[in-house]
Amino acid sequence: MPLYEHVYLARQDLSTQQVEELTTTLSGVIAAQGGKVTKSEYWGLKSLSYRIAKNRKAHLTLLNIDAPSAALNEVERQERISEDVLRYLTIRVEEHEEGPSAMMRKSDRDDRSDRGDRGDRGDRPRRPRRDEGDDIADVVVEE
Repeated sequence: MPLYEHVYLARQDLSTQQVEELTTTLSGVIAAQGGKVTKSEYWGLKSLSYRIAKNRKAHLTLLNIDAPSAALNEVERQERISEDVLRYLTIRVEEHEEGPSAMMRKSDRDDRSDRGDRGDRGDRPRRPRRDEGDDIADVVVEE
């Protein structure tokens, strides 16, 4: 059977328990169609880059699915009907990623504060500000 990664965004005013119940319902739909959910990750309540249906935040959940395409069609139909689901995205993959996803890896998030090979940029000369030194109006061109 084909492998899929499915992510959905649920409304911000739902509780974590309600989001987990929604995930259980979607997993049941997949199981009824002859597929299975191999991994389910709740990524938490995250801020959105832009508003979606007057929501500034959303609960994000990832499902790794091994199911026929008919099962995914039914899940997406259920999500379109549901008022709790803001957006969803399903991608077909060759194989599922082992271990936690990139969103769940704590070590990757801790490395963001490191400047990498850029250093502190202390080796560059500081440009004078406009109010320091010569102004354009003070420069007289000699002819």
